[in-house]
Amino acid sequence: MARTIATADRVSREELLAFLRPRHHAVLLTRRRSGAPQMSPVTCGVDDAGRVVISTYPERAKAVNARRDPAVSLCVVSDEWDPWVQVDGTAEVIDLPGSVEPLVEYYRCIAGEHPDWDEYRRAMVDQGKSIIRVTIESWGPVATGGFPARLAT
Repeated sequence: MARTIATADRVSREELLAFLRPRHHAVLLTRRRSGAPQMSPVTCGVDDAGRVVISTYPERAKAVNARRDPAVSLCVVSDEWDPWVQVDGTAEVIDLPGSVEPLVEYYRCIAGEHPDWDEYRRAMVDQGKSIIRVTIESWGPVATGGFPARLAT
């Protein structure tokens, strides 16, 4: 059986956004008050401004941590885990009432049109939802797992 060779492809910002848009699973890394890492599995999208967007609640650790230290990282993965990319950036946490329209955009970029936007907006307000927007500052290569080339023969 042929061995799969691992890859690590450097991509432009446009290529990165094209990679991110259809992928909605990530692990978000923030920092606790102690400086220790805190990781959260999240559902994410990419808004029209090219920011990674994540729905949350204002009291969740990721939101609390991102308010205190906005430097965050995400490992965005494919449904089958491979390929993936690490994205680093600055987070902004937006609470109600300012979060409602960004949450509409979040929904659209992940699931398309909602059958009743008024109902969706009411639900976001009733649930007290917030949104985290990550402005992308740097990213690693788009990577796949596998063997080093020297072992792939």
